[in-house]
Amino acid sequence: MSGLGGLNKSPNGVVMGLVQLQLPVVVTPDDLARQTARIVELVGKARRNLAGMDLVVFPEYALHGLSMDTNPAIMCRMDGPEVAAFRRACIEHRIWGCFSIMEFNPEGNPYNVGLIIDDTGELRLYYRKLHPWVPVEPWEPGNLGIPVIDGPRGCKLALIICHDGMFPEMARECAYKGAEIMIRTAGYTAPIRHAWQITNQANAFQNLMITASVCMSGSDGSFDSMGEGMFVNFDGAPIATGGGRPDEIIGAELRPDLVREARAQWGVENNPYQLWHRGYVAVRGGAQDCPYTFMRDMVDGRYRLPWDDTIVHRDGASCGFAPPARNYHGAVPADASGLPLGKR
Repeated sequence: MSGLGGLNKSPNGVVMGLVQLQLPVVVTPDDLARQTARIVELVGKARRNLAGMDLVVFPEYALHGLSMDTNPAIMCRMDGPEVAAFRRACIEHRIWGCFSIMEFNPEGNPYNVGLIIDDTGELRLYYRKLHPWVPVEPWEPGNLGIPVIDGPRGCKLALIICHDGMFPEMARECAYKGAEIMIRTAGYTAPIRHAWQITNQANAFQNLMITASVCMSGSDGSFDSMGEGMFVNFDGAPIATGGGRPDEIIGAELRPDLVREARAQWGVENNPYQLWHRGYVAVRGGAQDCPYTFMRDMVDGRYRLPWDDTIVHRDGASCGFAPPARNYHGAVPADASGLPLGKR
């Protein structure tokens, strides 16, 4: 149940709104300023729309559109006017907000970044997309891992971005670090609709975790984003779903207390626990090993698919990007919110 889209809020409920934001065209700094103002307006709409809303979520590319433009003139900085405007909006409307920016990176391509700001304007979560949608996206691969924070009303909250959600390991990492609600923001277009729906449901069920996911909506004259805001309960059943209407806000009451109960009380299908305790009926504590070759090979730096030699696309050339000349330098330390140490 969704509490009638969040209208009826229980003592243990967290009310969230997913904004199916109209896909913008952003080419110049003036375009960026106008789109920032539009997002701020919709923070106000979210508050007026639902007085009990705790967190409003904007999709990936909400600020920059789908052009994949890496022009430094329209890239954001954490101390820039766009993030400052989002902070002020959260304070003014007394609401938590989840936002998307493309962040200038002096050492390479920009980062695709998700932010969660609380109702006092404090940055609570900073996440760099781990899996850019190759070969289409030019963004630098994230190097800070996945932070899990204390969200509104005490929920444990994680954020991943778009293509991240196609990797079951991403959702499992969120759950393993304690997330009860996983947000997934996206700019996906209509051809991904079916995969979007089934992965949002699978990510929820496999991890006994609520998923809250939303895409951009409408057309920019080139691309057609699909909206498709959806909340999925920890049993894999949709709680509330949206269609493709631009700027519609899909609301629902979420119950992290029931996630906690299921994780503690379920026997059948308590998969996050049973992954490390397989067959515990037969052997004491279960088989606590790692039988998965791909996991061991990743750790050892020798991951290789049986069909590796047949793979055609290994860089962004098919989408007009020059082959990269830089190597990945590895993860860097981050604070509890996900920010690189010393950056706050």
